[in-house]
Amino acid sequence: MLAIRQHEFGGPEELRLEELEDPQPGVGEVRIAVRAAGVHLIDTAARRGERAGPLPPATLPMTPGREVAGVVDAVGPEVDPGLVGKRVAADLGARSGGYAELTVTAAEGLHVLPDGLGFEAAVEMVGTGRTAMAILETAAPVAGDVAVVSAAAGGIGSILVQALAGAGVTVVGLAGGAEKAAVVASLGAAAAIDYHADGWPEEVRAALGERPVTLGLDGVGGGIGREVLELVGVGGRLVMYGTASGAVTPLGAEDLYSRGITVAAAISARLFQRPGGLRELESRALQAAADGTVSPLIDRFALADAAAAHQAIEGRRNVGKIVLVP
Repeated sequence: MLAIRQHEFGGPEELRLEELEDPQPGVGEVRIAVRAAGVHLIDTAARRGERAGPLPPATLPMTPGREVAGVVDAVGPEVDPGLVGKRVAADLGARSGGYAELTVTAAEGLHVLPDGLGFEAAVEMVGTGRTAMAILETAAPVAGDVAVVSAAAGGIGSILVQALAGAGVTVVGLAGGAEKAAVVASLGAAAAIDYHADGWPEEVRAALGERPVTLGLDGVGGGIGREVLELVGVGGRLVMYGTASGAVTPLGAEDLYSRGITVAAAISARLFQRPGGLRELESRALQAAADGTVSPLIDRFALADAAAAHQAIEGRRNVGKIVLVP
């Protein structure tokens, strides 16, 4: 099989296409012929040799990638042979190995895909969609809320905009550049603002008129995250779920006391300590795409172009979820 391999920690250039022996499933495992592999910002941290969220630092050599969708083409001992031929998605966890034509994982972690759900949409929802469901669970939006979503053209943000708008929330989506803002507007946002433009917070206030922001959802952090916090009105909520800027949102106790804002972090350790685990969130996300509640945005790259995919996500140039297609 062909797979992306990494033998040294470093930049995207360390990701190279190689030919490897086909993996064989062990006891309780299946082999998946990969049709789509998700690229996540955590993958770039692993590539650099850094701790990747809750996962330990990677060991080399490795094949990156934790999110896959495809067709089961072989099963190991103690696995139902009826799984062969099933369309599935899975999160491979710390084992990784998704950037490949074939990968092996535990059968118990599989999700058999609903009819009509494509592989690329499924690979977005089993990982990125799962996180979006956790963010929405933490945020607890209700009809009538007014929400500001940063990085609204990204994989998570585009799901959040659609889900919130569908729940009767007025959504202002923030995106980097006019082209991305146009995409956000097409997702159902009441207003789409380019946060590269000077004075963008005033554009948000002008778009909302007298309506206060009741919910901020921020995956950028840094100065943009701080501006999102400043937009949230008295008694509102801020849910932080990422630091795409490379920095956390600066805030202090005074921010909480002076305006009665509730602040929560929706991923990292909190997500992995969720009562009931993550599988239910994965199922919920996959079903949301299958029934049309959300339409995942996909930014496709060939498997051989994994290095370019990493450059795109680190440069925040992607629209939607980056997916490698073997």
